[in-house]
Amino acid sequence: MKKNIIILSLLGFSINIGFAQSAIGAFSLSQPDLKGTARFMGMAGAFGALGGDLSSISQNPAGIGVYRSSDIGFTLDLDLQSSNTQAEGMKYNMNQTKFLLNNIGAVMTLRLPCKTVPNINFGFTYNKGASFNRIYGGNINTLHNSMSNYIAGVANSNSLTENQLSYDDNNDPYYDSPWIAAMGFNSYLINPEYFYDSDLPNWTGLWNNDSMTGNNTSGSGTFLMKEWGGLNDFNIAIGGNIADFLYWGMNFDIVSMNYNLQTIWGESLTNAMVPNSEYVLQRGFADWNLNSVYNISGTGFNYQLGFILKPIQQFRLGFAFHTPTWYSLTEEYTGLINYNVGAFSGQELANDGVPGYSDYNFRTPWKIIASAAGVIGNNFILSFDYEWANYGKMHYSERTYYNGGYDWGYDPWYPWPYSAQPTSSTFFPDPSDPYAYENSDIANYYKSSNTIRLGLEFKPISSLSIRAGYSYVSSPVKAEAKDNLIEIYTSGMSPSYRWDNSTNYITCGLGYRYSHFYVDLAYVYKHQTADYHAFAPDIAKNGLPSPQSKVSLTNNQIVLSAGYRF
Repeated sequence: MKKNIIILSLLGFSINIGFAQSAIGAFSLSQPDLKGTARFMGMAGAFGALGGDLSSISQNPAGIGVYRSSDIGFTLDLDLQSSNTQAEGMKYNMNQTKFLLNNIGAVMTLRLPCKTVPNINFGFTYNKGASFNRIYGGNINTLHNSMSNYIAGVANSNSLTENQLSYDDNNDPYYDSPWIAAMGFNSYLINPEYFYDSDLPNWTGLWNNDSMTGNNTSGSGTFLMKEWGGLNDFNIAIGGNIADFLYWGMNFDIVSMNYNLQTIWGESLTNAMVPNSEYVLQRGFADWNLNSVYNISGTGFNYQLGFILKPIQQFRLGFAFHTPTWYSLTEEYTGLINYNVGAFSGQELANDGVPGYSDYNFRTPWKIIASAAGVIGNNFILSFDYEWANYGKMHYSERTYYNGGYDWGYDPWYPWPYSAQPTSSTFFPDPSDPYAYENSDIANYYKSSNTIRLGLEFKPISSLSIRAGYSYVSSPVKAEAKDNLIEIYTSGMSPSYRWDNSTNYITCGLGYRYSHFYVDLAYVYKHQTADYHAFAPDIAKNGLPSPQSKVSLTNNQIVLSAGYRF
């Protein structure tokens, strides 16, 4: 019987040994969020031309120059999260609740005996720069392809032999092969077919459609994506006031990063091509799942400079720019496959359960913020911010030393053929740069993002404030990537990924002042949609589409701030 094996056409597709870096992972380290004090969040973060708030220091440092007195305060955040996934008409919901410390800090005012420069202010604050907490999952009841065929494509594109993927006295497959290919081979998800060269098989996955007999594989899939961690900003700021006309400030920001990702993909297949006890492929049942865990942590720093101009009492203009955050990062990853495939069942631990790790540097994009605000009397404020960041300029680079003698990025000296690496008619990699391909992918997948923030505050009486706001963040993902018009290269241990669409925030809040004390309360509604992919689709159309699902992510936050001004 003639077999028509469907394999992802991954010629030109190479995956690193372990999880390693990817363009998609780069955005996980750079994604923005709306976090801060209750007053700041109640006005959707539109504080670039206002200042005078502990959170505004990390947005436009000139906000510290607006202070006329010292301030100390803290902010707590109750984050109620909900996710909905939809695939083939089926919907699934997941919820979780997180309690966060958004902000704590102090501003100290040094009054000077000079009308031109009446004060110099110093600030020390902690801000939750971003929260990575998300969880979503569901079922895809009708598959049209299998991740095992994707894994077979990885093995084929890297020209891997059976000896490179198997255990023997002289070979550790996890040393010289992509981990996901070694795991797939040792859990019987991929199997060899020999044609002309007995030493170089054609690897096949479990999914097989026979066009002559109509004997086709079918099945369902299950997925779970769980992210947690966050960015913690520690700010040291200084600023001042020049003649109540120009406010200036600068901020030195130390960032602590901790990002965790767990991905699970499982399949139940019937009529799959599975091995019997004699290692002969035949039609049968396959049930398996891949569980991978990834952690990245480290520290970084950036510098921020800002100005606020007040030509008249009723109008203010703000401008700030943020340098990239330069990170020094360490990642750790591991995974396992549970399998019941044909005559074989068991568990395959990546690298015998020993986690892989790597060290590298990473740079986020520059940010530019322009703002305007109108102040009517002492009881009404309307403010507007525009922020621009080009995520296509995110950049990986190697550390000054190799960890254990080897860097885990795309390594041009590693003995895989150059033809197996991603190619582009306009991209010529630097042989000395082990991250040239990832940086090229970043430029191919991502573009600039635009953020607008609109906030208002009304004081019916001097001690009470009513606030509202709206913020919109455009998607940084290029249309070619979203529409599957270009090849998508993911990191090796977890082929799953997500494309984020635009994000919307709707906010409101209240504030109360009594003597030197203040209390603020805010409610923040955040909504974002995304597209989940179990693995990269085959854009050459020689295979079948990858499993996909629509994801809707909703956060309801209740934020409380309290402080004292003196």
